[in-house]
Amino acid sequence: MPLRARTLLGPGPSNPYPEATVALGQPLLGHLDPVFLGILDETSERLRTVFGTANRRTLPLSATGSAGMEAAFVNTVGPGDVVVVAVNGLFGERMVDVAARCGAEVVRVDHDWGTPVDAERVLAAHPSPKLVAAVHAETSTGVLSDLEPLAAGKGDALLLADCVTSLGGIPVRLDDWGVDLAYSGSQKCLGVAPGLAPFTISDRAWERRIETPRSWYLDLGMLGGYAGEAAGSGGRTYHHTAPTGMVVSLHAGLGRILDEGLDAVHARHAEAGRLLQEGLQAMGLELFAAEGHRLPELTTVRVPEGVDSAAVRKELLERYDLEIGGGVGAHAATVWRIGLMGPNAAPDRVALVLAALREVLGR
Repeated sequence: MPLRARTLLGPGPSNPYPEATVALGQPLLGHLDPVFLGILDETSERLRTVFGTANRRTLPLSATGSAGMEAAFVNTVGPGDVVVVAVNGLFGERMVDVAARCGAEVVRVDHDWGTPVDAERVLAAHPSPKLVAAVHAETSTGVLSDLEPLAAGKGDALLLADCVTSLGGIPVRLDDWGVDLAYSGSQKCLGVAPGLAPFTISDRAWERRIETPRSWYLDLGMLGGYAGEAAGSGGRTYHHTAPTGMVVSLHAGLGRILDEGLDAVHARHAEAGRLLQEGLQAMGLELFAAEGHRLPELTTVRVPEGVDSAAVRKELLERYDLEIGGGVGAHAATVWRIGLMGPNAAPDRVALVLAALREVLGR
């Protein structure tokens, strides 16, 4: 059955950059081929640039962003460790779940969905946690949270940031902010197909890691002998068969971003988000995320009263080959999520989705 070409304007995946797609057609290399290892090392260096970090243990994990979350917790948190988690959406909820599975004593700090993380409340939740965790760009609500106040007040705790929807779309400056661990996904603003989880861990966090984590596959000690800290060492320790084609694609996608320039890429996402949000409001639609904390790359909008959310999304997909996302949890039927990520952060994509919505909604 032939696949249809869709315009992917949901919360992810996004349509990839053309350079990332072309790279998937390159000749396949072995995971220990010296040519591939050079590409892997350069990919890690490019990730340092977009993460805003000098962490030598920065690498693409061979899994999706959710594995990045699990790797962060399983390598730093053990039974009885106190973990404070800011919960202002679905992915804060998932952090609570993963930390608890590691045996942590989890202190959750709940916020209304659609609002940013309140750093003062989070920092006051426990006097001496091992780790504080927060979502930078909450995919379920379209909300941006400021990580700097958390880093400034974390004391001796480690700070973990979910950057799945932020990396490559808005500024991420982990070293300047004082973030110790972060993870992302390849399929959103980085403009690559799903399958890799960019990951970084500071020396400070590395020194406090669990020596033998419960996960063999996500053991950063073993992974570091193959990628990240092994760069330039002249020796590699086999761990697993890396998805070499995907790494080559990520290398190309990151190259596309860096050729355009990070500042220019961020500005492009900001402008596309502004145009979309102004256009939705001009149609009489109400935005969901708190004003002043709205992500440009992922806009959440309330479904109008009396409108069937799923029916609208189905019609957009069937008539226009255009995908937008529904909400999640309590907001599953009352919120739409519209993503403008990677190459889709462009005025023509804004015009397309606004025109299609006007047609379907009769506005």
